[in-house]
This record gives sequence, structure tokens and C-alpha cells, in this order.
Amino acid sequence: MARGFAIGTLILATIGAGVAAPAPAQRGPVERLAGPAVAPINAPGTYRFDFQHGGLTRRYMIHVPPGLPRGKAVPVLLALHGGGGNMEFQAKNYGLTQMADKTGFIVVFPNGHSRFRNGMLATWNAGACCGRAAEHKVDDVGFLTEVIDRVRRQLPVDRRRIYATGMSNGALMSYRLACERADLIRAIAPVAGTDNTLACNPSRPVPVIHFHARDDSHVPYGGGVGPDSLVKANFASVPATIAKWVRFNRAAPRPRTVLQVEGARCDLHGAGLGGAPVQLCLTDGGGHSWPGADPRGIRKQPSRAISANEQMWRFFQAL
Repeated sequence: MARGFAIGTLILATIGAGVAAPAPAQRGPVERLAGPAVAPINAPGTYRFDFQHGGLTRRYMIHVPPGLPRGKAVPVLLALHGGGGNMEFQAKNYGLTQMADKTGFIVVFPNGHSRFRNGMLATWNAGACCGRAAEHKVDDVGFLTEVIDRVRRQLPVDRRRIYATGMSNGALMSYRLACERADLIRAIAPVAGTDNTLACNPSRPVPVIHFHARDDSHVPYGGGVGPDSLVKANFASVPATIAKWVRFNRAAPRPRTVLQVEGARCDLHGAGLGGAPVQLCLTDGGGHSWPGADPRGIRKQPSRAISANEQMWRFFQAL
């Protein structure tokens, strides 16, 4: 397996099979539309697209929930898979399509850079990490910017409510998006990944809700090299990442606890004048995983103390 990227335990479950995870069963059609044309989407379902960017074939999926009001602009969530994963795994395993169906938002699953035609073992160039994407300086910020532009032409998108989340390497990439495209991204919800950008100068404050487990052995809470990580990256710590964004966002230096349950706690740095909030949700267990995810087929059992999906959407809706 290629060196240079971290593969979380969630991803290993998929890689071990040696094949791409199937797209999740959804209501409505599943289509594949390729080429430069951007066709409008007029029905619920999960759609696949590819296009050329930076000399590479890049892919993404869109899930459109049923029951969206015709012609009404709706929010969009970009969901970025972990290093070594792909868009199908992200769509299948974290409950985001079900959350979209329940709540009424569009969810987009871009695929990272992969040397394989099926898009497996993909990574994101999040700055100091990860894998082939970072080694080859792949323009993932440009790719995701183009994905957002295409989705806005395909569907009635509320441009003021475009959010990004991601797992592990995808979380790192969501931080890079906030650093470089704050004009496009309203808020981010990184899961199990810290801010490892090489440079960060957001054009405006970007609200952040960060999820992490205290026992994460791939991207350690305290930073440094994860003992179970396949990449020997010196990851930024969770406290350093939160402090960085509290400073960027001009948020309150002292947090207040907004949620405390057995096995988890969320602390909020409120938005100051002209600033934006920063919230940290810590679970006691779960390791390198997505809180509240379906544990079936996943080697490391995620924390069930909270649902990252429910907490992030509540945070987004409060902005």
C-alpha cells in the first residue's frame, strides 16, 4: 500500500475488501453523467458525474432528497471522505444521505485524487497531508470550487448555506477550504482531523464545529504522529486547532459547555462582534471514527454518545 497517507479504521474496512463500496440504495434514479456539460437535476436520487480538472478525471456524487420545494434554494453539504477511501464509502457509512432525506438538504460527495480508475484509495491535498494528492500538489481546492460551481448550475442552491464536513484527511481538507475559500463555504464540521494547512488566511470568519475522540490513535488529540497512522505526519493537536480558529474567528476565548452526556461533551466559543463561533465536541471513546455512525462493517466501533450528523446540522441551522 502506498506510503504517505493515514487510513482510519473506518476506511480499512472498505479497503480490506479490495473493491469499491457500492453506492447506497436511495429513492429515485441513480445516473452517471460524464463530460463537460452540466445538466440540470429535476428529480430526487443519487447522481454521479465526472469531468476534467487539472489534467485529471475527477468525480463526485450528488444526493437530492425527496420532497424539496420546487424552485426553492436549499442548503448544500460537501462531505469529504477519509484518506484511502472514496465517495461511495462516505455516502454509504455515515448516515448523511438519510440525514439529508430527513432534514431537506443536498449532500455532495466528491472523490479525492486516486491513481486508480475506480477512484479507490483516494486522498486530499490538505496542505501538509496526505498521500499522493499532497505529494503531487493536486489542486483539490480548485477541484472542489469547480464542484460547487457545477452543483449551483445543476440545482437551486442557497449560496449562503454551503457547508463542508469530512472524515480524517477529509476533515483536514475542510479546514483548507475554510482557509482558502471562505467566500464559498459558510461553515465547516471536521471529524477526526485537525488543521494542518501550510498557510491559512481566511477572508472572513468561518464557523467551526469540530468532532474528535480523546482516544484517537491516528490523528491524536494531543497532536504529533499517530501510533496507528500509516503516515508519519506531525499532526496539529486539537487544542492548537481550536485556539487557531478562535483567534481567526474573534470568538470568545473562554468556552461554555452546551452539551454534556455520558461519554461526550461539547464546548462552544461564542461569536464575538463581527466574528464566528467555534465549537468542540469531544467523545471519550470511539477512536478514529465518526460519532454516531452505523457500526456495522466498521472495525473500530464509533462513539454512540452523540451523533455528529445531528450536532453539526443543529450548529449550521443556528448560524
